[in-house]
Amino acid sequence: MAAADDDWRLTAQEKYLLEVELLRKPYRARGASWEHDHCSFCWATFMDPNFSDEHREAIANDPEVLIEGYATTATHPMGADYYWICPTCFEDFVGRFKWRVVDA
Repeated sequence: MAAADDDWRLTAQEKYLLEVELLRKPYRARGASWEHDHCSFCWATFMDPNFSDEHREAIANDPEVLIEGYATTATHPMGADYYWICPTCFEDFVGRFKWRVVDA
């Protein structure tokens, strides 16, 4: 179902996520200083289960933590994997933002 114009998750993302390419993929930590991300809309947490035992445990203990979703590709000005979108927000906003899902 498409989200309404007054949906709380909409906070001017059209400035950086309109008509971009996305890739559905597992989340992987970038490094010790960037080991998790958030959905650009609802702020759901993405974590890498292979990053550490602590991350694996946090994921196991919290069913809301995501281990895969939609990420920007290298074609985005900020680069690959800079912005992440959870599957729920993807479904809610794909029509509005005209995203193109690409293969790896």
